[in-house]
Amino acid sequence: MPAVTRSRILAACAVPVLALFAVAALAPLPFSLAEPGLTADVLGERKGEKVITVSGAETRRTSGELLMTTIAATGPDADVGLADVVDGWFRSDRAVMPRDSVYPVGENPEEIERHTREEMKQSQDTATAAALDLLDRSPKKVRVTLRLADVGGPSAGLMFALGVVDTLDGDGRGGDLTGGATIAGTGTITADGRVGPVGGVPLKTQAAARDGATAFLVPKAECGDAAKEKPAGLRLIPVTSLKGAVTALTALRDGGRVPTC
Repeated sequence: MPAVTRSRILAACAVPVLALFAVAALAPLPFSLAEPGLTADVLGERKGEKVITVSGAETRRTSGELLMTTIAATGPDADVGLADVVDGWFRSDRAVMPRDSVYPVGENPEEIERHTREEMKQSQDTATAAALDLLDRSPKKVRVTLRLADVGGPSAGLMFALGVVDTLDGDGRGGDLTGGATIAGTGTITADGRVGPVGGVPLKTQAAARDGATAFLVPKAECGDAAKEKPAGLRLIPVTSLKGAVTALTALRDGGRVPTC
């Protein structure tokens, strides 16, 4: 085949290929972009309200902070293009996540908001049950109310439970779990105190370091992801249970042996 003819054929084939790349670059893709979100001290106040209030039992004055952490993601109807995805892949302060993993219930904003609020309410109830079970307190006698505006999802369960434990009992000997430090973390929790994995851990560690945390409680299954992009000066502590988290914090405060990722 003459060279000129081959060139014309290749040129003709290149046109639709380039057109496909152009369309892909402009078309929205099924991804969300996430970055470090807000943190909130579960031992303190949020928007003028105490996060944890208790009736039916004495509470104790706490020091330090227990920060729950979040990610901030683009909305379900946001147009995320190829350029955004490529940029996100090469940045440590941003993550590209499948949209379905961030918004598993669809693209209706009202439906998504309702779903995340329901997850948060269930997480709060389960965290309370786990904390009272650990402390051998009766939920019929002790009423715990958790309030945290503008935050949804189940990933604050561990930190809520630790906040209830610290508010009611501390370390059991009058001391704070935090030792006056700022401790952050993430993880779902079951009523019997088992800690489960969540999404976006590397971004949450960045949010924690940004807001002054010196240690971060991470579900043990996600130690690898957390360690890959660990912020300088932030200690990663793997946990599998609420009891284990309390033990680790007490050891950290007292200079004892603490597991690390």
